[in-house]
Amino acid sequence: MTQVTFEELLDAGCHFGHLRRKWNPNMAPYIFMERNGIHIIDLYKTQAKMDEAANALCQLAKSGKRVLFVATKKQAKDVVAELAQKVNMPYVTERWPGGMLTNFATIRKAVKKMTNIDKMMSSDAYKSLSKREKLQIEREREKLEKNLGSIADLSRLPSALFVVDIMKEHIAVAEARKLNIPTFAIVDTNTNPNLIDFPIPANDDA
Repeated sequence: MTQVTFEELLDAGCHFGHLRRKWNPNMAPYIFMERNGIHIIDLYKTQAKMDEAANALCQLAKSGKRVLFVATKKQAKDVVAELAQKVNMPYVTERWPGGMLTNFATIRKAVKKMTNIDKMMSSDAYKSLSKREKLQIEREREKLEKNLGSIADLSRLPSALFVVDIMKEHIAVAEARKLNIPTFAIVDTNTNPNLIDFPIPANDDA
């Protein structure tokens, strides 16, 4: 497991929090100082929390468990998608489908629909459809792929959730909490780290 250095965190701008007036007092333990009305995050604490989260995630991965990565904000989605694919983990970077965890059976049905469309598209019956009918089916397939393609092989609830920006992904966090699924997240100075099992204090845009 490669460790992220203090310098790397600094270079990425992980220490910049939000404006003081936007802060959440629960973040106080992770704030180093205030500069020009902006809170500066204590990167030594970020490092410690990062190691803690990394160790716990390693244990999960070693035992073959699935971690669902969630990042729909534009600054993070491409990076998260790329890295999640690299480690062969499911991810959501488009829109969080409400009820994805609490109503998992419905989501699985939609994924199954995608598989059925694939089967149908390679059948003789599909070949004899009109151009318009084919187009309708293809459009539906594209829509399903966009929203659910990255979780197609998630056959059961994930063992953990990794979230970037818990304010934006508050529905995902709430669903995981409801089902007692452990949460890992980058927490900025305007969020409540107490909602997360393994919070990592850092700028969630950096």
